[in-house]
This record gives sequence, C-alpha cells and structure tokens, in this order.
Amino acid sequence: MLHYAVVFLVIALIAGVLGFGGIAGTAVGIAKILFVVFLVMAVLSFFFGRGRK
Repeated sequence: MLHYAVVFLVIALIAGVLGFGGIAGTAVGIAKILFVVFLVMAVLSFFFGRGRK
C-alpha cells in the first residue's frame, strides 16, 4: 500500500511540474487515500498481531 501511495505521489509531482493540474490533483487524492488505508492496516496489524504469542 505504501509503495502505491509513493508511486501516485511521484506521478502527481511530475504531472504538476509539467502543468497537468487535473491529473496531479487526482493523483494526490489517490495517494492520500492509499496512505490512510496503509496507516489503518498498519495499526490494526500491530494491535491484532500483538496478542499472539
């Protein structure tokens, strides 16, 4: 998940530099959503994986 968030962030940066504002905005939105999903999954796996010993 984090890999895809970084990929979309790089796409947004490149599109922004080249002047494609709509594509850059969409890519940033997707990157934000993927990063939040990554954080939620990381926290859940931390708490649920902690109880198994």
